[in-house]
Order: sequence, then structure tokens, then C-alpha cells
Amino acid sequence: MLIEASKCCLLIIDMQEKLLPVIFEAERVADKCAVLLQAADKLDLPIIISEQYSKGLGPTIQELEHKQAMIFDKLSFSVMRNETLKAHFKKMEESGFTQIIICGVEAHVCVLQSAIDLQDAGFKVFVAADAVSSREKDSIDLALVRMRNAGVNIVNVEMAVFELAGKAGTPEFKALSALIK
Repeated sequence: MLIEASKCCLLIIDMQEKLLPVIFEAERVADKCAVLLQAADKLDLPIIISEQYSKGLGPTIQELEHKQAMIFDKLSFSVMRNETLKAHFKKMEESGFTQIIICGVEAHVCVLQSAIDLQDAGFKVFVAADAVSSREKDSIDLALVRMRNAGVNIVNVEMAVFELAGKAGTPEFKALSALIK
């Protein structure tokens, strides 16, 4: 199955100021998340941002701020175990948004639990492997294997962007292809 822009939304998980300094290759992950955010913006995809205990871990990093993004604070690791977020995803599904691209941290905790719960809830989930991380590289590798075994689609940012574009020769393709450097 391919990602379809008309059915897709972007979920950025816990890319917060006080958490990123301890994350493996945080700058790379932030850059890749920014590419997905720009692609979502160019295609007017819904953008959901979760923040894990923002009072303690701070807000989402400035590079990922977006005026149209829906930002949700949570204490649960999975977005689907937060009643407000769960209700939001239910509304998204009722509106035809059945695919979710996920990026963020930590791969083995909040990303993994959210991806599996969303998949179990009937969404088609795509985790951008190069746009997720954890404190330890081994945790990332284990999380990606476990998510794949649970039926989650593991992609990279470039795959996601070109699947969203769908075909060459369109204004959308031109705008999206410029994001891949």
C-alpha cells in the first residue's frame, strides 16, 4: 500500500526542547521531521503534534512550530491512550484520514506504542525510520523491528514525500521534490 495525500495526516511525536539533547542524532531527526512538516504544509495535510508532559519537557522545538498544527499535551506514552487525542483521531478517521505518517521520539516508547495502537485501531501507519530516534541506537533498531512485525509500514522521509507527490510533472511534485536535497 502506498501513502495517499488525500487520506493522510502527519503525527509529530514529542520533539521537545528538553528531551532532544539526550536523543541519538537529534539534529538529523529534527531536520527529517522538518521535511515531513514542510511536505504536509505544502499539501495541506492535517498536522498533529504531541508533547509528553510539556510542563517538564518543554514545548516542541521551534523548527517544528506550525500555525495550523493541532498540539496536544499528554502523559500517556501512546497518543491513543490519551482520551483527547483518541477522540481527535476518531474524528480524523470519520473525515477520511485513514493514513498516518509518524515521526519523532522516542522510537522505542512513544513512537512504538502510538504506532501499534493506531495500527490496531484500523489506521494505516507509516513510520519514517530516518525521522525517529531514541537515546540509544539499539532502542531505535529494536523499535523498528517490533513495529514492522506488528504490521506498521516502515518507510523513510524520501519514500513518504514521493508517495505523497504521486507523480512527476505537477506543481505538487515540484514543491515536494525541492524538499529532498
